[in-house]
Amino acid sequence: MAKNHKTKADEPQQVTKIETDTLLELLEQTLNLEGDVVEFGCYRGDTSVLFKRLLEKKNSEKILWLYDSFEGLPAKTKEDQSAAGDQFKAGELLVTKREVIEKFKRFGLKLPKIKKGFFEDLDPVEDVPEKICFAFLDGDLYTSIKTSLKLVENRMTKDAIIVVHDYNNPELPGSSRAVDEWLRTHPTKHLSVKETLAIIK
Repeated sequence: MAKNHKTKADEPQQVTKIETDTLLELLEQTLNLEGDVVEFGCYRGDTSVLFKRLLEKKNSEKILWLYDSFEGLPAKTKEDQSAAGDQFKAGELLVTKREVIEKFKRFGLKLPKIKKGFFEDLDPVEDVPEKICFAFLDGDLYTSIKTSLKLVENRMTKDAIIVVHDYNNPELPGSSRAVDEWLRTHPTKHLSVKETLAIIK
């Protein structure tokens, strides 16, 4: 496949076209800020590839950091319970790190930093960049979103943007609960919502 050639199969599967466009617009808004780009819950690397392509297109020296368990979803907590989301069981959405690496190679993109592990097992000092301009949190479940918010909150630079996926998604109610709890303890932050994206500035 030619470099940067895009097929229908390479369209993000878990994020809508509107959400993808919004993510890229927001990322571009932060390129003049200090800090790197992080994605917690990269799954197949669909949005990751688009983020990296934009960084390379803009000749940005920012590093893209990807985080995933590569073991599928962890077990749900009570905050995640929803009859609409019964399919999201422990181990679902399993993708290997090798699959993500191969996707970057297929598109001719430089590899990002990829950290394997459940978010609560990450070292908040060693595993997270010192400064972050853009954070996309797509951990699906309450504990994953709560943990990733905690990992990035003190690393976000001035005017940086946090985007959380699955906000107001009835299948994954834990995402909204984690965001709403976090916002109550961060009153200076402002929330806007587009599709199921919680945009925090």
